[in-house]
Amino acid sequence: MKYAAWTLALVLAASPAYAQLGGLTRGLSKAKEAKDKVDNLHFSDAEERQLGEYVSGLLIQRFGVYQDQAVGKYVALLGSVLAQASSRRNLKWEFIVLDTEGVNAYAAPGGLIHITKGALGLMKNEAELAGVLGHELAHVSQKHTAKAIQKGNLTGMTIDAAAARTPGGALTQEFVSLVGNRIYQDLLENKFDRGDEMDSDKVGIALANEVGYDPRGMIGFLNKVAERNKDMKEPNGVFASHPQTKDRISEMEKQIKKDKLNATAVVAARYTSTITFDAKPASAIAMDIAGVKGAVADSSTKAEPKAENKEPKKAGPLGFLASKGSSKKESQTVASAGVRGGVPDRDAVGGPTKSKLQIRITPADIEAFKKGIAA
Repeated sequence: MKYAAWTLALVLAASPAYAQLGGLTRGLSKAKEAKDKVDNLHFSDAEERQLGEYVSGLLIQRFGVYQDQAVGKYVALLGSVLAQASSRRNLKWEFIVLDTEGVNAYAAPGGLIHITKGALGLMKNEAELAGVLGHELAHVSQKHTAKAIQKGNLTGMTIDAAAARTPGGALTQEFVSLVGNRIYQDLLENKFDRGDEMDSDKVGIALANEVGYDPRGMIGFLNKVAERNKDMKEPNGVFASHPQTKDRISEMEKQIKKDKLNATAVVAARYTSTITFDAKPASAIAMDIAGVKGAVADSSTKAEPKAENKEPKKAGPLGFLASKGSSKKESQTVASAGVRGGVPDRDAVGGPTKSKLQIRITPADIEAFKKGIAA
């Protein structure tokens, strides 16, 4: 409906007064047609992956990849066990450890799951890791990002589906880069739909329970995040964003009781023998933000509010309702997403290596890992 209202406003503004009433019906018709095109924008698994690879590339450029084969393989094994039990087990799932002390995790479309070194350091057992990875897996299995694109729910953008593809039906590179930049920006700035977050909690803990992990692992992790951030003046990172932590925990407790999610595996010993580092306090994280590069976060200082853009938004180059400016300028803005405000877990310094680890996992590896859960 927002798209329809904007389209109608453009029609009225562009028409002389005597033609406005006569053009009203045509304007409404065009608005409905544009809305129908958005509703009909669906993505194949390969197209989701194309968007996800672009978003993953931005995350890796921002934070780097933690270059520890043992840790990378360990996370990939646990993630693979969950992926095999998910509703989209046939995706080419990848699990990437980002080299930053910020406590975060990010799901890119198509099966690319990212978790930070800082998040691993805050956890103390596999049940907690299963809860977080399950939550991120659920964002992909439930197609939350694809649906957000379809509904025009990305930040500042609604989409004319007809502009998204070439005459041959393939996604245009301009669509992938512009929309991919928006997805990346929303991931960093925690602009999530409340319903999607609650849905991912629900699906994620059920998935962890199905493979044998205590579903309260996610609750344990969220409690650690809340304790870590108790002195922060504003929400700090993905796990401290809306919906409120206490509401999420309450809903998960209800679900565990209602659905009799009674798996018990915690697997702390294997976790701590592999993840041998701890998370830094939020107040000790070095940040990489405009004008404060390398500065240490000060939890006693509230971030300055974002400057409000008073200029009206204009249609982007593909018929998208995007921020003012060219796609090149848009990319530059999004590439520095997180520079506004100084939030430690979002703005944490990243590592120097910007390439993925080459990790090989066999079916035998996965089966052996599963035995460790059962034990």
